[in-house]
Amino acid sequence: MANKKTVITAALTGVLANRNQCPYIPYTPEEIGEEALRATNAGASILHIHARKNDGLPAYDIETYKLIGEEVRKRVPNAIINYSTGAVGISREERIHHVSALKPEMAALNMGSMNYGIYSSKSKQFHHDFVFQNPFSDIQFFLEKMKEAGTIPEMEIFDNGHINNALPFMDMGLLQKPYVMSFVMGVMGGIPATTQNLMHQIASVPAGVHWQVVTVGRKQWVMSAVALSVGGNFRVGLEDNFYLPCGEMAKSNGELVEAATTLTRILGSEPASIAETRDMLGLPQI
Repeated sequence: MANKKTVITAALTGVLANRNQCPYIPYTPEEIGEEALRATNAGASILHIHARKNDGLPAYDIETYKLIGEEVRKRVPNAIINYSTGAVGISREERIHHVSALKPEMAALNMGSMNYGIYSSKSKQFHHDFVFQNPFSDIQFFLEKMKEAGTIPEMEIFDNGHINNALPFMDMGLLQKPYVMSFVMGVMGGIPATTQNLMHQIASVPAGVHWQVVTVGRKQWVMSAVALSVGGNFRVGLEDNFYLPCGEMAKSNGELVEAATTLTRILGSEPASIAETRDMLGLPQI
């Protein structure tokens, strides 16, 4: 895999982390747009985006996603936008309606149900504890809507069995190339972030899959290095991890992507440009 270009994705803002934990997390469309510019200037080529209200609470309405897209495109006209569809406690129609309305290039597609929690060993309690429901009928519904919108599904794989969940939809023709999978590791309830687990994930994917590793927490840099060493791609960003490799808190997504770019070059690759990533995924150039 020598000289292969590496796709770096930036996850600009999640739904659970807040400014009490990290004061640099963007909330408003304008703030997310500024973070998109910092991230792409530093070497990211895909932007994974959740919507938030101005007070930081999750937003799922079409208008907020529309405003975010406008602010991002104003600053980065050729950005590859990847909207989240992950949510708990709302209907499947509401989880996907912004994709149908706005037709982003990519959208996250959660490939299985799971317990989802955040546990503190310090306080000996769970801070979040819920079931993330993604039955096959909902996955099929989301795929049908993404296909209608011309949106590439980014399959989010939280455990090894979720890889196999893609096979029926490939057989049905609802999943078509380019196949894109993200191995989300380190979530309580999902697969732990270890080198052995990542190598097993890689060995389990069907041929021809574009894959990246998404690591929640400070193991992100180790797991990203493992992915790079075998020719894979990876994601960084304030949604997943606040800290630079040196242990200091990042002050922006741009700082995290700068560290990701440095790591990529240390391990003998180069970050793929937005145009190069569009070519890899068969997306039109803007």
